[in-house]
Amino acid sequence: MRRSLFLIPLALCAGQAVAAPETYAVEPSHTYPRFEYSHFGLSTQVHRFNKTSGIIVLDRAARTGAVDISIDARSIDSGYAVFNEHLQGEEFFDTARYPTITYKSTAVRFDGDKPVAVDGLLTIKGITKPVSLTVTSFHAMPHPILKKEAIGANAVARIKRSDFKASKLTPHVSDEVNLSIAVEAIKL
Repeated sequence: MRRSLFLIPLALCAGQAVAAPETYAVEPSHTYPRFEYSHFGLSTQVHRFNKTSGIIVLDRAARTGAVDISIDARSIDSGYAVFNEHLQGEEFFDTARYPTITYKSTAVRFDGDKPVAVDGLLTIKGITKPVSLTVTSFHAMPHPILKKEAIGANAVARIKRSDFKASKLTPHVSDEVNLSIAVEAIKL
């Protein structure tokens, strides 16, 4: 009788799925951080970075996760080579001294099994500030071509250039910058 009582909890646990973190590598050809700002009040300019790498870890059952992203600041793409060089200068990204922008999560917030926000630390020009990303969409599914599990998301945030010592031409060029990130990642 005693042995039967001992086996009941084991049998119950055997039927339950154990949550496990899943690790995904950022897919660089489908991951583009973009930023936009007001240019003299005439238009909203949109630029992006073309080289991004990183790791995303998610345990959707346990509602935990981690994001570690690196952006090659020298890959900035304004659509105009001369302006790209200008943006890489000391007054803006200073890519000669700070070639990499990083974002490292401190928390991932969930609604059910879907991440809805990521709190983290953004480092630009060696200056680190807290930035919260709002996840506007999230999907997990088998990648139709690679035949591996994949995730994809879009996220947004707003930062100030002055927080990162990149406020040249303020207020004519807005201090506030809207970030928009499209990311896809493949399970390792």
